[in-house]
This record gives sequence, C-alpha cells and structure tokens, in this order.
Amino acid sequence: MGGQRRTQCGILMVAWVCIAFVPAATLASDATNSTVRPFTNDGLLERFDKNRNGELDPTERIALREAFGGIDVPMLPTQPHDYTTGDYPPHVDRTEIDRMDNTPEGNPTTNAGAALGRVLFYDKLLSRNRTISCASCHLQRAGFADPERFSVGFEGGRTGRNSMSLAGLRYSNLKGNRPGFFWDERAVTLEMQVLMPIQDGVEMGMKLGDLEKRLQRTAYYPGLFESAFGSRRVTSDRISKAVAQFLRSLNSFGSRFDRAAAKASRRGDYALPFDSFTAQENLGKTLFIKGLGNVPELGCAVCHVPPTFGMAKSLNNGLELIYKDRGLGGVDRPVNDPFTPSNDGKFKAPSLRNVERTAPYMHDGRFETLE
Repeated sequence: MGGQRRTQCGILMVAWVCIAFVPAATLASDATNSTVRPFTNDGLLERFDKNRNGELDPTERIALREAFGGIDVPMLPTQPHDYTTGDYPPHVDRTEIDRMDNTPEGNPTTNAGAALGRVLFYDKLLSRNRTISCASCHLQRAGFADPERFSVGFEGGRTGRNSMSLAGLRYSNLKGNRPGFFWDERAVTLEMQVLMPIQDGVEMGMKLGDLEKRLQRTAYYPGLFESAFGSRRVTSDRISKAVAQFLRSLNSFGSRFDRAAAKASRRGDYALPFDSFTAQENLGKTLFIKGLGNVPELGCAVCHVPPTFGMAKSLNNGLELIYKDRGLGGVDRPVNDPFTPSNDGKFKAPSLRNVERTAPYMHDGRFETLE
C-alpha cells in the first residue's frame, strides 16, 4: 500500500491538465502508537523481514499473508504524510476555490482520516467476495478512472457507465447543493456517493452491516478507526467519511497549463497566449476558452470552467437524439435549467484535469481518443 508522491501530465491540443497523485496511506501524529505501529513499514519489517534486507521477498510476503488469515494487510508509512495542505499555484483565486470546496463542517479532512480512507479505497474486503476494491475501477495510473469502457464488478458483471475520473471531487459541487455526484448526480454529497458502489449489485455487492462486522474483525482497522475518529468502532458512516476525505485530497494544480498560467501577464485571463505554449497549443486554448468566432457559448470552457475544469451542472452536449441513457432525466429531479424542457440526455462530466490519461471518453466510453 506504500507509494511515492508523483505527478503525471499530458499535452494534446487542449489537454493541458494533469493530476498530482497523493501519497499512499498516512497516519495521525501518533503513528507509532501501539494500535497502529505494528502495521507500519518498520513494524512489519521488524516482524517478517527475516533476512533483514529492508524489504519483503515473495516468501516473506506469503508469511505475512498467512499470519493474518490470508488478508493483504497495508504496509503503512512509518513517517506520516500530509493530506491537508493544498498546493495551489498563484493563478488560482483562493477565495473562489474555497467557495467551491464541498467539504462539510462535520467531516473536515485530517491526515488520520484520509489515511484510513486510502486503505479502504484499495482494500478488496469491501466487496462481497473479496475480489474488487474501489481502486479496481479507478486506477491511479489512469488518472483514477477506468481504461475499460465499462468496469468489471465482483461477479464479472459490467457496469452501465464508464467509471469517472476522481480528480477534483472536492470542488465539484457547492456545500452539498446540486449538482451532485456520478454522471447523473444521484448522490447529493460525496459521503453519500462513497457507499453506493459498495452496495451496488454489480459493482461490489456488499451489505453495510456485513461490511462493518468484517472490518471490525480485522487486526488493523480498529486501530486506524481509533486514530481517525477517536474509538475503535467501525461504522458505515465513518467508512464514508474516511473515503470521502481521501477522495478530496486527489487534486491537481501542477500541470504545464498551471505553470504557464502562473507566469501569464494577466493572471486569471486564460484566453491570453502563454509564452511557453506552441502556436497550436495556444490556438487550442483560445478555441477552448473563447469559442469558435470568439463566441464563448461555442467554447468548451462554458461547461468545463477553469481553473478546476469541472462542470457546474449536468448538461446535454448533443451526443445523440434518441437517448439510450437518459442521464439526469432518469433521476427524479426538477429541470435544472429554465431554458431546457427536459433533463434527458444531460450528464455531469468529471474534471478535465489529467484528461489525456482517462480514456475512453463520455459516460459510455464511446470515444477511444481525444481526437
């Protein structure tokens, strides 16, 4: 479960944004306490690294699994990582970005909470037959999206939509107000969203009561829950809060676009040419921001708004006239725009940050490439 902080970026015409991957699981400041230290890197090496070479070879990993009943226990970093400090370039208006932050008062992000959420995110114990984790359908190497059109669930079934990138969820709605989460906004808050795939009959197939009992019986979760929430009790509410904290840490503001925008003559005026961009990249950026013929309504940014490049609400981009998937129209919601008579065909897309990594595209993955 260990990992290094790394940034992956890509440029393809208007695909100028990237995601800064957060570190692997982190711990609270009391990371060496007796309930958690046995599952830190140092603690597990001390017990299972028989040849003392500083790592676990295949035989030693088998011994580790067998010692915990065949479960892949997390090797938590001995030194805690920081999930709570955001890295925002100068061109990002902090007042505006803070206004967009959907972190609820009852679930502020903490290092211990996000650490627990990180472990939960990668743990296959969250599915009924222990074969699927959240990360199975949201791959870090693919910008926390799925390179397959439809994801494979715990019994081999396929999801009805492409798994969205998880970048920038912290800024994807305003304090729990609409728009919500998923392609069709069916979850009002990120905390609600977290529990839906776990219970879904195709995706993970788990009952929350059974999940609570399963995690409570493990050797490592009670200590992690105590570190995050003050007691060893495992509850679905705490599971949702912890994973939501981890997901809110998946933010990206370190791309070529961000570096160039920070050096622009007028910060925040993204339509101006960037000195470090090629002529083709600047043309793509102008079309994206200002639209065809300088008509903003004919540009991409009218929906994918910088600097987060997220969508303010579900919209219909004219993908089809006969809807195989009604999107927001399939959810019992009032019309979300006074100028449109129906919600049919409206979808809320993920942020375009790191978009070059998150193929295939659209809610049904119909497009293999950005072109």
